[in-house]
Amino acid sequence: MRIWIRMSQRAVCASIPLQIRVVSIVLFLCIFLPAIGCGQRIEPEFFVYQGAFRLPEGSNGSDWNFSATAMTFIPGGDPSGPDDGFPGSIIACGHDQQMMLSEILIPVPVISPEKNPEDLNTAETLQPFYDIRTAAYSFIDPYNIPVLGIEYLPEATDLSAGKLHFCWGQHIQYGEPSHGFCQTTLDQPQTAGPWHLGNHNNYTTNDYLFEVDPVWADAYAPGQRLATGRFREGVWSGYGPALYVYAPDSLESNGTLEAITPLLLYGEDDPDLGEIVLSEEMRMDEYHLADDWSGGAWLSAYEYSAVIFAGTKGLGNGWYGFSDGTVWPYEGPYPPVPPVPHDSRGYWADSIGAEILFYDPEDLGRVTNGTMQPYEPQPYAALDLVPYLYNPGYDYWRGKRHLLGACCFDRENGIVYLAERIADEDKSLIHVWRIETPTQTGRSGDSKIQTFFLESYPNPFNAGTVIRYTLSSESAVRLCVYDLRGREVRMLVSNKMQSGGSHSIFWEGESSQGQPLPSDVYLLVLNASQMRQTIKLTLLK
Repeated sequence: MRIWIRMSQRAVCASIPLQIRVVSIVLFLCIFLPAIGCGQRIEPEFFVYQGAFRLPEGSNGSDWNFSATAMTFIPGGDPSGPDDGFPGSIIACGHDQQMMLSEILIPVPVISPEKNPEDLNTAETLQPFYDIRTAAYSFIDPYNIPVLGIEYLPEATDLSAGKLHFCWGQHIQYGEPSHGFCQTTLDQPQTAGPWHLGNHNNYTTNDYLFEVDPVWADAYAPGQRLATGRFREGVWSGYGPALYVYAPDSLESNGTLEAITPLLLYGEDDPDLGEIVLSEEMRMDEYHLADDWSGGAWLSAYEYSAVIFAGTKGLGNGWYGFSDGTVWPYEGPYPPVPPVPHDSRGYWADSIGAEILFYDPEDLGRVTNGTMQPYEPQPYAALDLVPYLYNPGYDYWRGKRHLLGACCFDRENGIVYLAERIADEDKSLIHVWRIETPTQTGRSGDSKIQTFFLESYPNPFNAGTVIRYTLSSESAVRLCVYDLRGREVRMLVSNKMQSGGSHSIFWEGESSQGQPLPSDVYLLVLNASQMRQTIKLTLLK
């Protein structure tokens, strides 16, 4: 439908006076544009799980251990492959201390009921690992926790046609150039850059990178075809994920990209300070110190769209220090470093989950026209990914507190690819979802897939358990814990209106008065939208 509309505009416009054309285009954008790309939101219920696949063996001096912090879909990457419903290829980043790129062919994903990687198909290497960096990127320190975003952009301007765009960052940096592009032939990349993204802060600009939905870009930010941003843990990028759109051909002679529009920024960017100025009024809902939003994509399918961020979600209490609960103060005296495996300092939580956050592109459009500030858009839904993961939760011995890596999107076929890190021993796995909208399935645009789901992990539990539940639509929620005699022992959610999608809460096994409960079996009851579900919780002291 989008192609037909654009072709019709070109054919008719040639014979219409300029003034009438301008008025007609404005009216068209105002009236019809929401119906063809920006008006209806992709809901978590549209994600239909296809399974996962394994990554191949290493090549050319690198491998897929501790990998997949960046990846992009290549539409024409598998021209002679089978017609299996998963065309194209993926270019992704290997070991995170080497940051080399390799291209793989996509196998058919498999659902393993036992979460056994041996059940899965394995991708085939199309291009072995190569380092696309030149001497200009020598400032990137492999031991300074480097980050990378990549995105293939097949069209638009001369600079972006058929190029692999990228952005480089690391844990500590101030005012360094970060963005560039290269060819997709990894052994002869012809790398250009690095360039500054205006005068914006490194901690908000150079991790995830993805293509903007072309319809949205035409309406709100013409020419700005790439979205770039970062979530730097510990509030260094603000109280939530940051996001900008920019034009890759807006390069000035001083090596700076200039056509840039902020879309999300939960704080104030002060270039003179090199960091974000925080304010409690500029905060993403349910922000947590241990969050780690590591991947992003701009989804579109028929008249539906969404901007998503995927990553690790901190649950319960959060602190900076060590995984055994030791807090590291900002000023001395400093406590002793705990023994292995709790000797990795960082941002921790009582427990962690994995989620996809959903943002409404209409809200981001309001930011571009000044009717919303970049800190005002909020996620409208979340998709709980823990049920799909092969190795959820903390892995202290391997320093694992970041569950997910990058994601990428096959726009033509509506397929989302998402990396689970350190899931196949030390290697990553790639999970696959297909987006099925009401338009595709023949349902009314107003209908909802009925989803009502309740679970707890771990269960049995000792120190606490993460309770997750999914609602099919906005509902008044009552979530309560009872003993086996039917007596209420803890009210967790009391008739609170909550949006459709996934929600989670951490319960430490205490009563409403804050007293530890004895070992026993308890009943967890969820009431929402005239539906009720009960599960048993086993508390072991």
